[in-house]
Amino acid sequence: MRKTTFMDSIEPAELQRCVFADSLVTVSEGGRDLGKFTVKVEFASRGQKPCMLLHAQSQGAIDGSPCGTTVTAYLAADLEVLEEDYHEYVKLEGHSLDKRCHMVQSDGQMVINKVTTVGEEVTKERVSYPVSVLRGLVTEGSNLLMMRLFALRKKVPEKVSFVSLNQGLHIIHTTFSELGVKELEIGGETVEVFGVERIVHSVEDTPTTWQSYFLADGHLASRMQVGSPVTMRLLQLPSQQQKGFEKIPLVWEEDMQMCSIFLDRKEELKANHASYLRQHPEVHALISDFLQFLLLRKPDDVIQFAREYFLPFASISQNPD
Repeated sequence: MRKTTFMDSIEPAELQRCVFADSLVTVSEGGRDLGKFTVKVEFASRGQKPCMLLHAQSQGAIDGSPCGTTVTAYLAADLEVLEEDYHEYVKLEGHSLDKRCHMVQSDGQMVINKVTTVGEEVTKERVSYPVSVLRGLVTEGSNLLMMRLFALRKKVPEKVSFVSLNQGLHIIHTTFSELGVKELEIGGETVEVFGVERIVHSVEDTPTTWQSYFLADGHLASRMQVGSPVTMRLLQLPSQQQKGFEKIPLVWEEDMQMCSIFLDRKEELKANHASYLRQHPEVHALISDFLQFLLLRKPDDVIQFAREYFLPFASISQNPD
């Protein structure tokens, strides 16, 4: 089977079913809370052309050291990567590691820039490949959306290998296979989940294997790297989460002054806000991730928590390359 056959078979209706958010808790082998993992997919536009926007974030602490990964990817309807930004960091006492990799299509080339900062030492790498060479490319971003589609179809293509890039920005291959159906307890209920295994092959190192299980509607139920003591788990079924966060309507019409102010400003603010958010769809993902992580941790000092949460983003703006 050609690696692009699956991409070519994707229908718009399938992508519509993939537009939702996942939120899992990261736990240690002993069940200790280590952080959170979220994935959100939505429709967006890039260069006035419709596309899919995927934002994923893993954030927490291991042995007291803050660490996290953020992926933002713009994908075409066939999962072709138009642009992707990957950021990973680990903050150790007196020592830090920060990796950022940005890839974007430009003039028929996939241009990739990578910046690695270890302590005070900064290493920059830049490579480019013809887009034709990377047909069927699967990245950290497109991989997450692809597996949602596998889960909704309840089928993984057989004997197919996709192109990927390793840490050295060299071309390698990724394969997927079915793990079958098993039962998993989530929020006190036992449900059937469909498993997908992803293997990132390497010529020099041992292959990296990820195992993920999905609900029938495509929601991610669990995710783990084989050999790692860390597991990402869904604590509540999506239907239970909706019941737990029902919105309380605000009856603003009963306050005449508030009603007058609201009507005067409504259309102006609505137009301005809508325009800005269309230009920056990543705002939704960023704010949602922060609020969910805040509610998960429930810190006593919210200001200090917010400062530590957004500190890595400050380093990104100071090192745009």
